[in-house]
Amino acid sequence: MSTLQPPWKILSDLIAAGNGDAVTQFIETLSPPETARTISRLTEEEQHGLFGLLSPGDAADVIEDIPEIQAADMVEDMPSEQAAAIMEELSSDHLADVLGEMDADASRAILAKMDREEAAEARMLMTYPTDCAGGIMISEFLAYRTDDTIQDVLDDLQAHRSEYADYHVQYFYVVDREEKLAGVLRIHDLLFPDRETRLTQVMRPSPLCVSDKASLRALREFFDEHHLFGVPVVDDGQRLVGVVLPDDVEEAVSKQKTKSFLRLSGIIGGEEFRTMPLLTRSGRRLSWLSMNIVLNIIAASVIALYQDTLAAAITLAVFLPMVSDMSGCSGNQAVAVSMRELALGLVRPGELLWVLAKEAKVGIINGLVLGLLLGGVAYFWKGSPWLGVVVGGALAANTLVSVMLGGLLPLLLKRLKLDPALVSSPLLTTVTDMCGFFFVLSFAASVLPKLGGI
Repeated sequence: MSTLQPPWKILSDLIAAGNGDAVTQFIETLSPPETARTISRLTEEEQHGLFGLLSPGDAADVIEDIPEIQAADMVEDMPSEQAAAIMEELSSDHLADVLGEMDADASRAILAKMDREEAAEARMLMTYPTDCAGGIMISEFLAYRTDDTIQDVLDDLQAHRSEYADYHVQYFYVVDREEKLAGVLRIHDLLFPDRETRLTQVMRPSPLCVSDKASLRALREFFDEHHLFGVPVVDDGQRLVGVVLPDDVEEAVSKQKTKSFLRLSGIIGGEEFRTMPLLTRSGRRLSWLSMNIVLNIIAASVIALYQDTLAAAITLAVFLPMVSDMSGCSGNQAVAVSMRELALGLVRPGELLWVLAKEAKVGIINGLVLGLLLGGVAYFWKGSPWLGVVVGGALAANTLVSVMLGGLLPLLLKRLKLDPALVSSPLLTTVTDMCGFFFVLSFAASVLPKLGGI
């Protein structure tokens, strides 16, 4: 077999040969990114054949290397018994993420075939939003009762060593009979005391913890301040429900940024991959593009109202896109600042007047500077001071409008419980285009005789 072949071709041949051991060994040679790329290049039939040849544990390792939405699509098409066996091998947080991407009927069918205790944990994790502690915590942690001894802990570790081998164990937690968090133990704390010592005598009482509703920003700040390997998560009754790891917080923050970027880029409905069905990909893009057609028709209608002015001074057509585009850039800067301050809690949706006053000052300065620059270009190009006044004045006025609107839009949309990242950009673009066209053409109409038909 040629080593110059792409990995997906090699894997495809191994699947066709039905050699499960060879398939497993080959996948183990691939890095996680290579695994994801290779799996995505297989046909749907080859993907089904692959998971049929792998053991549940090896299949789960593959699932963890590919994006959740792709994993969900693959697992949905499996028989429920096969899917359940694979899902049981996943870590609790990854299991909840994959099930959350599935159709509700498919996830229920898989949960019905899973171990009752693991299914209950998965259902509990799926009730949390993905952007809070409950949504990213793991349920694989070790907790012991306050009346246990060190010997009880050591006996339990020995009896369940194969099960606990995959746990991310850095701390042991101590809970009372109501499952309320009472203390924490380091591994070091178990090594030297007498075996009959009760855990309450060596544990650290009242440990640091976070609420299951804590936001990603709060979790990130927590780990910036406290350099811990993990933090226990408690519910409203102070019962221990999970553990959040710092790496999982960073991963969740990265996913959140990616989703915001996709929404701003016009990809609606979640992530898109080129391996997805054609109509799904097309629909996700068209939902955004079709809305932009309507918005652009509204902006273009302003030109129709002043078509006589535009015909009399055709040079204005050169400056129309420049005025709208430059103003749009200024407005998007203001949008970015408001989005960032909302995320950090530095501004609240109700502080409209404060934001308006701050942005108006920037808009006036930047508008005047940009207006003078573009007006000067227009004057030296055509030798008409009135053209410079029209173009420069329009850019200055439109910059002021776009900066103020860009600062306010995210706050207004947040108050209306709409997604600022999704809606701010098209609204701002439409308004800046419309206002830009209006300022240029209305200013020109008022001094049309002095433009001299340029």
